[in-house]
Amino acid sequence: MTGPSEIIQATAPVVKQFQQLGVAYYLGGSVASSIHGIPRSTLDVDLIAAIREPHIADFVEALVDRYYVSASMIRQAITDESCFNVIFLETMFKVDVFVAKSRPFDQASMSRIGRSVIGSPGERIDVWVASPEDVVLNKLEWYRKADRISERQWLDVQGVLKVQRKLLDLGYMRKWAGELDIADLLDEALCEAGIADTPDDHGQK
Repeated sequence: MTGPSEIIQATAPVVKQFQQLGVAYYLGGSVASSIHGIPRSTLDVDLIAAIREPHIADFVEALVDRYYVSASMIRQAITDESCFNVIFLETMFKVDVFVAKSRPFDQASMSRIGRSVIGSPGERIDVWVASPEDVVLNKLEWYRKADRISERQWLDVQGVLKVQRKLLDLGYMRKWAGELDIADLLDEALCEAGIADTPDDHGQK
């Protein structure tokens, strides 16, 4: 499995380019759930980014010497609001970049990101990371799309819920779970994590 050093080596140059181009981004996926919950190894990193057509040429030019990166793949991902990947050639570590979607939930997620440091002293990066609530909601949405067969997604959700249980905005989570048609999964996850709603939990951040 890939360790923190490989993750930072592959991710830092991509994050740097987003910052230099003024592209809003944040870290999601299993790395984000490891930050907010229970750490685990991963084979790739998920970044969500508001990359657009005018950014493509400079983004590719900056990375092409050290990464496999395709302008046509990026262009198609922007058109489809889907994802593309860049591969760090030195270690073949993959960074998946999901183009930020225009739907209201994704816009709300982008507005709630926070700063975090990943890595160890001497080799670390300061990045924007999805909120714990949005990590849970995104993973539950993926879990449903995968027909509930991804045990790792479920364990990641449980890790975040148990570690962050006293800080979670359950009102926000229930609002968007309804919109995303995953309210039943959220109920199941909260129950398994031993978290119960109270009337005071329904305020939104």
